[in-house]
Amino acid sequence: QVQLVESGGGLVQAGDSLRLSCAASGDTLCISAMGWYRQAPVKERELVAVITSIGSTNAADSVKGRFTISRDNAKNTSYLQMNSLKPEDTAVYYCTAWGCLVGGRVDNYWGQGTQVTVSS
Repeated sequence: QVQLVESGGGLVQAGDSLRLSCAASGDTLCISAMGWYRQAPVKERELVAVITSIGSTNAADSVKGRFTISRDNAKNTSYLQMNSLKPEDTAVYYCTAWGCLVGGRVDNYWGQGTQVTVSS
């Protein structure tokens, strides 16, 4: 099992920056990828960014050029650097991780979420 804990959220103004962190613990030896989702009120869950174990990344069109996902394998931690924040970025941000294929399955893990609020 893997446990994920997010941190770094808060209340900021439009144009500000935040850096979210996601610390993984437990069976971290085999995590194939980590990513970030967000959930805004009365909106569907949105995949923000993902990074694989070898460092390849993808990001949603809505955040490309502003958000950057990274990973420190030694610390088993992923980061989401958010620049030029907009009010529409307001949401609860959830860290997620995928395990390696073992016994014909890939486990998926979720953090508890951290609130990001961007005021105008």
